Amino acid sequence: MARAACSSVVTALSLLPSKSHNLLRNQFSFSGKSNKFVGVLTLEKRCFSSTVSMSLKAGIVGLPNVGKSTLFNAVVENGKAQAANFPFCTIEPNVGIVAVPDSRLQVLSKLSNSQKVVPASIEFVDIAGLVKGASQGEGLGNKFLSHIREVDSILQVVRCFEDNDIVHVNGKVDPTSDIDVINLELIFCDLDQIGKRLDRLNKGKPKDSQSKVKEEAEKSALQRIQEALLDGKPARSVALNDIEKDSVKHLCLLTMKPMIYVANVAETDLADPDKNTFLEQVKALSSDLQSGHVVVSAQQVESELTELPLEERTEYLNSLGVSESGLGNLIRATYSLLGLQTYFTSGEKETRAWTIHAGMTAPQAAGVIHSDFEKGFIRAETVAYEDFVSAGSLAAARDKGLLRSEGKEYIVKEGDVMLFRFNV
Repeated sequence: MARAACSSVVTALSLLPSKSHNLLRNQFSFSGKSNKFVGVLTLEKRCFSSTVSMSLKAGIVGLPNVGKSTLFNAVVENGKAQAANFPFCTIEPNVGIVAVPDSRLQVLSKLSNSQKVVPASIEFVDIAGLVKGASQGEGLGNKFLSHIREVDSILQVVRCFEDNDIVHVNGKVDPTSDIDVINLELIFCDLDQIGKRLDRLNKGKPKDSQSKVKEEAEKSALQRIQEALLDGKPARSVALNDIEKDSVKHLCLLTMKPMIYVANVAETDLADPDKNTFLEQVKALSSDLQSGHVVVSAQQVESELTELPLEERTEYLNSLGVSESGLGNLIRATYSLLGLQTYFTSGEKETRAWTIHAGMTAPQAAGVIHSDFEKGFIRAETVAYEDFVSAGSLAAARDKGLLRSEGKEYIVKEGDVMLFRFNV
């Protein structure tokens, strides 16, 4: 079925401190306001770039009326998306940046007597509801599929609750059908793009031997991806070597992007979601489609949480039989999916969380702060978060022998508190 449907389509940065920051005695402190978030997160796990975006960008997609804008409004304070009960209420993608919850920041800030705390952040993009035929212009069409190309990961919201007062665009709640509709539109879009790219590669002539090798790698990768897409499988299910991955990266294929399924359940299902039969369908499909991440959330609960004072939110969640909001689960799943982790810098001026790829070396991690830190890297004074807390300060950690001097080969660990020494 997927092959027959698809065959017709085949033919058819990082958050950087300002350069005016004070750099004293080869160690850093910060002054002024941070620059605006720019750049795109590089997803490869081995060919690391220091330009990791401090603001991850996740696109929220799904059929109309499944809870996308409600989720967006809930997780982004003062969100402006119009949560209305009719299709296409989100005409333009709404964007909001949310601080990544991390209790360690406040602990470090208190111990260092920091003047301010700067958390990592995640950027949510609320993309209009897709419908069957969107890749060919149905509903609001390709305009919104193009918005998905700009994100690092896709959050597909799937309706897993019954409510006669909320219209379902297809007339009934059916997670399997809903997921198939969205994923098939993404496949169609990728097939169309791959078809055009292969035509150009077949008609063109490489400039030199190096270009020929790269183009042959791209052609081989695209042909295998095309075959998988025709079988209804996402591009991310195709095994590619590093050269092939790099050769197709410029296409920003939609089905290559990591995906998390957000199961929107009723409030009464939060405490024991396994009783929800719709959720079982989502989990089964997630496994089949090479996406092992399913996050359970009740968008109405998330919406109600934003209206409560911070001190009352935990009590409210406990009354529902859960200990954490869906936002925390969603962000953890996103970090895990993208292979990311956090390290800290902490001093009197500020305590800050930095987002890096798991497996980055100390110089690469330093480069996330500023390229000069990586170029002139000398060493990194490093202490584990737990050791920093038990010692009570960086100076005390040094006195107790807990502060280590790490070189260029050191692989940064989750929660490391670091002070970089460099020379420009």
